[in-house]
Amino acid sequence: MPEDRDFRVVGVGASPYTRKLRAAARFRRLPFRFVVAGSKEANALPERPLPLVPYFVAPDADGALTQVQSDSTPILTFLDETYPQRLLRPADTALRLIDLLIEDYGDEWLSKCMFHYRWSYAPDTEHASAYLPYTRAMQMAPDRGAEAAAAFAARQISRIGVVGSNEVTGPVIEASWRRFLEVFDAHIQNQPFLLGHRPGAGDFACYGQMTMLVITDPTPAAVAHDVSPRAYAWTEQCEDLSGLDVSEDDWIDFEEPSETLRALLTEIGRVYAPFMLANADAVARGAEQVICEIDGQPWRQAPFVYQAKCLRWLREAHSALTPADQGRVDAVLSGTGCEALFERA
Repeated sequence: MPEDRDFRVVGVGASPYTRKLRAAARFRRLPFRFVVAGSKEANALPERPLPLVPYFVAPDADGALTQVQSDSTPILTFLDETYPQRLLRPADTALRLIDLLIEDYGDEWLSKCMFHYRWSYAPDTEHASAYLPYTRAMQMAPDRGAEAAAAFAARQISRIGVVGSNEVTGPVIEASWRRFLEVFDAHIQNQPFLLGHRPGAGDFACYGQMTMLVITDPTPAAVAHDVSPRAYAWTEQCEDLSGLDVSEDDWIDFEEPSETLRALLTEIGRVYAPFMLANADAVARGAEQVICEIDGQPWRQAPFVYQAKCLRWLREAHSALTPADQGRVDAVLSGTGCEALFERA
């Protein structure tokens, strides 16, 4: 592909979702340039549709950078549709649904773990808030940097309730992080990635959050070091998998999922599934609080409209499968708790 046909990934390295998208594009060996959000190069690009990172800007038929899109999951879908070589998601539509489910768990549940540890524990808050302002303004003077750090920390701490971190939910989140590491460690001993010998979108979604949870932030990283030093090595390796040679044969045998994959899906069904169902119900009713039980413990937070959309999109993907593939997915999910996400009312 000619150089003038490449696209731009715009974001900051401190964003888990930027890390997800950038690493996925590297694995796919796609023609892109990474642009730091807020830089003069980013300001020269078309305006993004949402004030979020990452976003990407793709060339139109004439080669002009005019197509702008936000949100990492639909961006990855667009890239699979636009650049058909070395696809990220499985060709098997049933397995692709499982990959989508793991991707959403990484994006929407492990993000709760990341946000909780970063903005609930003083060492993590001090560490993150001290450097994050410089990711967009590297030449900021130290005194201005300290002011920006304090303001940034105050703003993020005020948002932890929206993400779902509070005194009630904190123990549930922390227990889930430790269990995920235990399940992850056992699973990666069998195969290098979550669905076989090649990464899918689910790997990169988990990787994005794990760059913070395993490498950057001291409290969850200490847990990871205790439970799974392997998680550090895996996360570091996923930064650039462009040298990995893959084929469709590298995916798992969907008809015979391993016990460790079932353990991962059971962990997803244990925490993510009940939250997503309760959140969608609260959004539909216009309730002010999501009140439910997760892992035998109380859960209470403000509803999250975007995550209700995520559940709807997963259900639409499941409904779009052929009856035979729906049956294959349902058989794999049976008994994990994830089947509740797709049960008909």
